Amino acid sequence: MTGRRLTSLLAFVTTTAAGASLLTGCGVLPGATGGSREPVTVMTWAPDQTRATNMPGMPAMAQTFARWVNAQGGINGHELRVLTCNEQNSAAGAAACARRAVREDAVAVVGSYSQNGRAFMAPLEAAGIPYIGGYGLTEDEFTSPLSYPVNGGQASLLAGHGMQLAETCRRVSLVRPDTLAGDKLPSLLNSGLRKASHRSAVDIPAVEDAAEYSRQAARARERAGAEDGCVTAVLGERTQTFFDSFRRLPGNGGPGSGDGTNAENAENGENGDPVRISSVLGSVGQPVIDRTGGAHSPFEGAYVTGWYPEATHKSWEPMRKVIREHAFADNRVDPADAGVQTTWIAYTVLKTVIESLDSDRISSVQITHALDRGARIDTGGLTPPLRWKYEDLLAAPGFPRIVNQAVTFQVVRDGRLVAQKPGFVDVGTAVLTAP
Repeated sequence: MTGRRLTSLLAFVTTTAAGASLLTGCGVLPGATGGSREPVTVMTWAPDQTRATNMPGMPAMAQTFARWVNAQGGINGHELRVLTCNEQNSAAGAAACARRAVREDAVAVVGSYSQNGRAFMAPLEAAGIPYIGGYGLTEDEFTSPLSYPVNGGQASLLAGHGMQLAETCRRVSLVRPDTLAGDKLPSLLNSGLRKASHRSAVDIPAVEDAAEYSRQAARARERAGAEDGCVTAVLGERTQTFFDSFRRLPGNGGPGSGDGTNAENAENGENGDPVRISSVLGSVGQPVIDRTGGAHSPFEGAYVTGWYPEATHKSWEPMRKVIREHAFADNRVDPADAGVQTTWIAYTVLKTVIESLDSDRISSVQITHALDRGARIDTGGLTPPLRWKYEDLLAAPGFPRIVNQAVTFQVVRDGRLVAQKPGFVDVGTAVLTAP
């Protein structure tokens, strides 16, 4: 082959390859420099269309985040590709999602929800894939060296909720799932109650996906007592069902039981049922309050403990702007939903880490090393600054990888979740002292 023919052939091959690259979307991203940086593939999973708790807003928020960053040229020039998976609220579903993440070369699983930590962490650990910003339901999320939680999980919520209730409740009834994860909730709530030398809560296990809870509701009200008693339910999506059963008990009415009386009267013990209701974010949130009647909701006057500032806080405005501009008409992406909020924070972590690496190719090993070496994440006031170096870990029994030990105390007033106490409350000591 002559030199001229070889040159012509090389020119043809180069031109054809470039055209194919552009046609398949693997070429230059808008705003990227030179198109030399490889796409980054991650996964977000959550249960959807199941009989128990569903979190469709989390994968939807992940896709919205990807549309936003890709419209700006990607994350530091890397196109963000988000895989989503229905975890189905089952161990088999969680394991299948994790295996798919491995099979499709995801460099991280980000902002996901699952109660089946043992099922999904093993495949991720075997492949070296980090789990960033899970919802915080399982012990595995706070023990695995490849898990990087952005909140204190159910542990911090329950311990914080005990501290919140101890200020006004004489006796507390806790209705919680009759599951392995649910079995840990009473001791955590009690650790918070003990911060005020309070007696332990009455533990009332319940089936997580029951159609009604009349028996448990009656027992919870009876054991809470008529004098400054509190009933708290932590049943995920079925919390609404429980409080509907509670509201229907003979003699119920008044604040916190659906008559719409202003919550300030409830706090002063006026004009209503002496039993106050309460819960934690994720079991009760603004979307649930809106669906059940707003100011006339059964949750009017309820205490709620959350991980993050109230949904109307100015710190959420960047997320709200992205949702307005890139979620389009997807009503799964509710900015007041705790799952959507957690996913936004988790992807903020991912974005910050990828930008800090400044590499043409991003791997799971690079992400893990950056987080382990102490990458510090500023979430814009949505959490305290996040960092996962050894000295940042709370090292609580069962939850050693908690780095964010802050919660917020909120209350439902006129149908809106608002701050009961401004700023964050540190619950680290309460979590550490839980049995």
